[in-house]
Amino acid sequence: MSKLLTRRKFIAGAAAASILAGCDSHPIKGFLGAMKDWNQGFESAIFLPSRMAPELPPSSATPEAAFPAYFISDEMPDVPDNWSLTVGGLVDHPMTLTLDQLRKLPGTAMCVRHHCVEGWSAVAAWHGVRLSDVAKLASLRACVRYVEFKSFDEGYWSSWDLGSAMHPQTLLAYGMNGHDLAVGHGAPLRLYSAVKLGYKMVKYLTEVNFLATNTGGYWENQGYDWFGGV
Repeated sequence: MSKLLTRRKFIAGAAAASILAGCDSHPIKGFLGAMKDWNQGFESAIFLPSRMAPELPPSSATPEAAFPAYFISDEMPDVPDNWSLTVGGLVDHPMTLTLDQLRKLPGTAMCVRHHCVEGWSAVAAWHGVRLSDVAKLASLRACVRYVEFKSFDEGYWSSWDLGSAMHPQTLLAYGMNGHDLAVGHGAPLRLYSAVKLGYKMVKYLTEVNFLATNTGGYWENQGYDWFGGV
């Protein structure tokens, strides 16, 4: 049985992990706030779009029953009827893509280690389409600096820096370990990347918006590190 963690269970665990995240349940002010801002700036400065996370053999994959599955809703979210992905914001060609249309785009796969802010890690193989390929189809405007990801999991969202979003190992994933993505791991589509911590990887994806401003995120607005890099 998968380790399914609801919002309440996650918050209980996240409280213990707040030191790792450099976060608090209350707004961070003064010296701590300044250090948090400095840390995010430092993470951004040392990020290299060309640096690739090591890929691992499929034999190293963690059994899926042991790979925790988080969601924010009180119960596992139901996939909406006629689900589709909306791609918009500051683009010349906004799109609405069905899962079949996403599968027809050039695909890619990777087997990498997942890192959680709570301190655990796990390995899985993911397959899907690079976000950078979708961005090319949408044709970003020059003012785009951030990407916002929205979910049907009680409105969960996160925003990323454009460089991390365009990294070759950032995927819109519709498969895991050689099969279709399971509902517990974000079906029908989730964001997955080798360059971010787990809370940045929005599951149950419904929208990708390319923006000029940073819109924060569900956990980020509660004090978690916004950059969230690995």
